[in-house]
Amino acid sequence: MVIRRLSYLFAVLTVVALLVLGVAITPAVASRAGKVTNYSAASIAGPPWIAVGSDGNLWFTNQRTNSIGRITLTGHVTKYTGRGISGPDGIAAGSDGALWFCNERNNSIGRITTTGHVSNYTGRGISAPDEIAPGPDGALWFSNVGKSAIGRITTAGRVTIFTGHGINQPKGLTTGPDGAVWFTNEGNASIGRINGAGNVKTFTGKGIDIPFGIVDGPDGALWFTNRGNSSIGRITTTGHVTNYRGPGVSNPDGIAVSSGGALWFANHGNDSIGRIKTNGRITNYTGPGIKGPDGIVAGPDGAMWFTNQSNSSIGRITTAVTPQISGFTPTSGAPGTTVTISGINLSTASNVTFAGTTATISSDTTTTIVTAVPTGASSGHISVTTPAGTTTSSQTFTVR
Repeated sequence: MVIRRLSYLFAVLTVVALLVLGVAITPAVASRAGKVTNYSAASIAGPPWIAVGSDGNLWFTNQRTNSIGRITLTGHVTKYTGRGISGPDGIAAGSDGALWFCNERNNSIGRITTTGHVSNYTGRGISAPDEIAPGPDGALWFSNVGKSAIGRITTAGRVTIFTGHGINQPKGLTTGPDGAVWFTNEGNASIGRINGAGNVKTFTGKGIDIPFGIVDGPDGALWFTNRGNSSIGRITTTGHVTNYRGPGVSNPDGIAVSSGGALWFANHGNDSIGRIKTNGRITNYTGPGIKGPDGIVAGPDGAMWFTNQSNSSIGRITTAVTPQISGFTPTSGAPGTTVTISGINLSTASNVTFAGTTATISSDTTTTIVTAVPTGASSGHISVTTPAGTTTSSQTFTVR
């Protein structure tokens, strides 16, 4: 099923057509500094978590239908089922190029290739696995909520379970800048650290309250969400804790780092997406279709992608992300020649120029712009302008 991003001018007509087909979509609508797009389809059912696959697409878990979903950057959705998928929750890309996920209902770890082949692994000690993340050793590490333990599974399927003082209903995990795996403990309001040998240490601090998501931050610290007191926490690798509150932070779940170096989080409590800079400044964004957001990840297109559990949809938000040109084809041509510009954050382009001469835009997506060499253009750099800024190509186009 293909779901296309709607342009403002054709939103009404397209929505009517999609409704006839049984597909719903919320058009991209500008928020304070960006655009929110929402994708829904029958094959998306209560998605809790999302990850970027080795194929450059977004992969997510469908808890309600015991399946795994895939959505391309242009909105094409595919659903995969397979033996052993049962209540899938956390999902992450492995070092082997496949996606690995937690099956909460049958105490197993699943694996799906980017072509849709599903494998399932069981092992002694796996109990209600929740979240999963790639470790520094090439294995996948996961939280065992049922036994308050941390699990490790190699890409060959070998399982090891670690217990330790202080592990209590672990949830989110991430690899830290110190080479250890860090995790949140919902059960005792603490942040845990486990090294490759299985040695565990836990940290407490003022403001840690039902921590959930955690991510390696751009500043060398770990950042996490506090669902209990609706705040964002930061912990250094030495255990120093700082807590940040701000307008709009409400029962935050997943947290991820954007390509621009800010941290983005899903506000499950008030149907919004939050952004916090490393200096603690918080901004909150709302938009149509955001409903019970949970997992969030930085997409390969420079936007943040997130799951909406409450309305079974996948959301995308890009906020003040400047466009970037990675290349164009062909690299030379006469006036009138069609040129495809490649890059990220190219949607909503308002102007394209060839060495200063304005060209006509035929179409644009987040990753491509189709235009033509304008009459009167001379050889030089190509520039693209969007509401977020202007970018200029590093290479030159030759006008023949």
